[in-house]
Amino acid sequence: MSKKYPIISVTGSSGAGTTTIKNTFDQIFRREGVVAASLEGDAFHRFERAEMKAELARRAEMGDHTFSHFSIDANELKKLEETFRTYGRTGTGKKRRYIHSDQEAQALGVEPGTFTDWVDLEPGSDLLFYEGLHGAVRTEDIDIAGYADLKIGVVPVINLEWIQKIHRDRSSRGYSTEAVTDTILRRMHDYVHVICPQFTETDINFQRVPVVDTSNPFVARWIPTPDESLVVIRFKNPRGIDFPYLTQMIQGSWMTRANSIVIPGPKMDLAMQLILTPLVARLVGASRRA
Repeated sequence: MSKKYPIISVTGSSGAGTTTIKNTFDQIFRREGVVAASLEGDAFHRFERAEMKAELARRAEMGDHTFSHFSIDANELKKLEETFRTYGRTGTGKKRRYIHSDQEAQALGVEPGTFTDWVDLEPGSDLLFYEGLHGAVRTEDIDIAGYADLKIGVVPVINLEWIQKIHRDRSSRGYSTEAVTDTILRRMHDYVHVICPQFTETDINFQRVPVVDTSNPFVARWIPTPDESLVVIRFKNPRGIDFPYLTQMIQGSWMTRANSIVIPGPKMDLAMQLILTPLVARLVGASRRA
């Protein structure tokens, strides 16, 4: 962790909704005059798309049907850890992008399923912002969580997460429901052993819970709307959190445990603004004083 060059890490599974949280942080950064350097978790995949397909086939021949983008060895997590460490010490580092779609590829002049070249992070930043799958990993050999100053988990209940992933991958990436289902099954081992453990490391978790039937996510025609959801917000350390203020400001909210508050789904952006703005201001204020 670094007072001078703080790091915010937003982590969640594929389809969890981390991009929504990123958009809220972008609003906070603009309003508060914060200059943020950004990292995308996909940039730290080890393989390009064609290479990943070949590696999946090789692993399957060896009897390994659990290898996926969730896997530790499918990603350059040592490089991500080093990037966090370097930024925390010097405020510098490298980044690149993984290109998912034809639209992205056309805009950047590269092939879909490949990486852009590594470039320097934006100079003069107040903090580093990471959004991806592995922002709070901690193993015997890797301690990404230890270098992040504020860790946010995005954790919808799993059926909702699957519905969101199926709809996203079908609409924006052209995959069939069957292909997405196969990916979900292959990733389940590492969902349990790599993704879930991160949410004990995160400082705040946002968990969206639908209040409509999602019992068969593989045939769901629509993603439950915010109006059809509640959001459980859990704080790892509730000390300093003004829960009476939050429940007063967020109509329809209530506390369920000493470290948890439940809010109506449509109030999620308001809740994030109220909770995260002072935390960002505190990090940046300490950074500028340092």
